[in-house]
Amino acid sequence: MDVVGFTVGPVQENAWLASQDGRALLVDPGEEADRLSKEIEERRLEVEAILITHCHFDHVGAVAAMARATGAPVHCPAGEVQILENINDYVRFPGFGPFEPYSPEHSVKGGDRLTLAGFDVDVISTPGHSPDHVTYRVGDVIFSGDVLFQGSIGRTDLPGSDHATLMRSIATLLDTLPGETHVLPGHMGPTTLDAERATNPFLRELAAR
Repeated sequence: MDVVGFTVGPVQENAWLASQDGRALLVDPGEEADRLSKEIEERRLEVEAILITHCHFDHVGAVAAMARATGAPVHCPAGEVQILENINDYVRFPGFGPFEPYSPEHSVKGGDRLTLAGFDVDVISTPGHSPDHVTYRVGDVIFSGDVLFQGSIGRTDLPGSDHATLMRSIATLLDTLPGETHVLPGHMGPTTLDAERATNPFLRELAAR
């Protein structure tokens, strides 16, 4: 699997493109649809699915445009479909948007196992940062959205977020996945579960269990 990330938009969100044999998955296209389309074209890739970890505007701002550009179906956490379909009702920060709403072709939930673009994709329920946030596992890689970052964790001061729930979600990742699992987050740089277990100051309460 070849994975490349693109940091897009004013909130510096990471959109990820995972591919093999010319077939690709696009994860969290938050902004800059023209740039993403150009990168896909230059790599001669066929995007076969668009995956959304959660529906905060910085992760879905370019979903509608990328769905049109690629023809790929959108997979959205079931509990956040209404957010994507009414995205501008959920933008609570001035100066952002408007964004184009979109009705996803598919909804996903924790425990789902998908076969997309030749990849086996496990859907892991990881709420806390948002009500129905999911993490996608592809081989030894997880696309963690805004659950776990390099040296940090997702914020929990937003509507529908909860710190205790987020920590349980992170504990699930640490307890059920190999430590060498690569973490490709929605912001900041790549890391691994072992690295975060050892150094992330926000995970000390988990280490003390």
